[in-house]
Amino acid sequence: MKKPKSTAPDLDALESLIAYRFSDRTLLERAVTHRSWAHEQVAPGQEEEARRLHNEAFEFVGDSVLGLIVADFLFQYYPDVTEGELSRMKHRLVSAPTLAKASGRLKIGEYLRVGHGEEKSGGRNKRALLADVFEAVLAAIFFDGGLTAATDFVHFALGDELEHADPESAAAADYKTMLQERLQASHGVAPHYEVVDTAGPPHRRTFHVEVKWTGGSFLGEGRTIKAAETAAARLALEQMEAESQAAAAD
Repeated sequence: MKKPKSTAPDLDALESLIAYRFSDRTLLERAVTHRSWAHEQVAPGQEEEARRLHNEAFEFVGDSVLGLIVADFLFQYYPDVTEGELSRMKHRLVSAPTLAKASGRLKIGEYLRVGHGEEKSGGRNKRALLADVFEAVLAAIFFDGGLTAATDFVHFALGDELEHADPESAAAADYKTMLQERLQASHGVAPHYEVVDTAGPPHRRTFHVEVKWTGGSFLGEGRTIKAAETAAARLALEQMEAESQAAAAD
């Protein structure tokens, strides 16, 4: 597919991809305009004029609208889970990797207007820019069609992620991510998870998973492999925290 020129994005094609038709297309045009392009269009010292062209303010609004829509979806779908579980699921759904992935699926980056330098450095494929433009497009839809239209877009664009969101996966990603970040910072290694035992009948199976790294290991158990991995990572983090507090007390 031939990329549209950065100075004239094909808004007809983009509207088809995002499944929304604008009443005011200037909103969509601004949503896909990066600051690097805007600053190339104005004379030096005209930062205020450039701000009226690019999408950073839209990103701010889109971030808030997205948080509201996702929070409402999770509350309606999981009315009995804790605030912490809701927060972990929401964090994953509104994260930059999730938004960049969705933006990539919709091919929004191909319609992003970027400056020459950003174009040469592959800006339209950068994760941060793809996540930002997703939020900006969401804000444009919100301004044009209101919260109902914005909600429809989020459900369309993040359908797979919303469908597969669950407290267990969110918790697993949370503890496992924290453990990996801590080990990489302190030891320069990543943890490895291995199922070491399975017990019980099929309908009440218990998994035992060991998390290992150079210099340490912990065993966790759970009704699923993900739950057992989460337990092992949580125990490892708790022990590391206890050791840090003991060292600080000494």
